[in-house]
Amino acid sequence: MLNYVKLILQKVSFDRHLFEKELRKAIARLLPQDIEDLKHWCYEQYSGHYQLVLDKCFYQMG
Repeated sequence: MLNYVKLILQKVSFDRHLFEKELRKAIARLLPQDIEDLKHWCYEQYSGHYQLVLDKCFYQMG
């Protein structure tokens, strides 16, 4: 499931709104350990473009 989420995020990364929407869906559906892996991967891949989106999504989940 995690690999599928990564694929989807890569495909929608051209649009901030779609990226945030898919990221929120992924966070709601993944297991806690997969969310941590996703978080690290997202920050490695997208912190340059979507830092604010990542911060908002990952820190609102707690």
